[in-house]
Amino acid sequence: MTTKQISVFLENRPGTLAEFCKVLQKNNIDMRAMCVADAMDFGIARVIVDNVYDTVTVLKDEGYVCQITKVLTVEMEDRPGALSEILALLGEQNINLEYTYAFLTREKDKAYLVIKVADNAAAADILKKNGVKVICQDELEKIFGD
Repeated sequence: MTTKQISVFLENRPGTLAEFCKVLQKNNIDMRAMCVADAMDFGIARVIVDNVYDTVTVLKDEGYVCQITKVLTVEMEDRPGALSEILALLGEQNINLEYTYAFLTREKDKAYLVIKVADNAAAADILKKNGVKVICQDELEKIFGD
């Protein structure tokens, strides 16, 4: 019940993120969601793309250091309070978030939340038992289908 996210290490200097995005554009890779975190000398771009394995191949060929990380993606209503409810479910069961970010699609009234936790199975179980839809990689690809 996981989805695949690509984590890419980027040098922390002006223009690096633009260069990375240009590589994706040049190779016709459709980035669907992105989260960027920085440290002193480098940043980490976490991306959800339309084709994970082709993207990793391109990035490695271009000299980027990257890895695939299994994360949870959950569907939620696009309304005030939906995020709070999901996070409360995890917090009440002592599931600690390492990071999270959200994205929208063309589907009306739906939003999607990417969650990184230490134990995907435990978090997915808690969410599903409470009526939260956890999206697998195949479902995510169908959501992005144009």
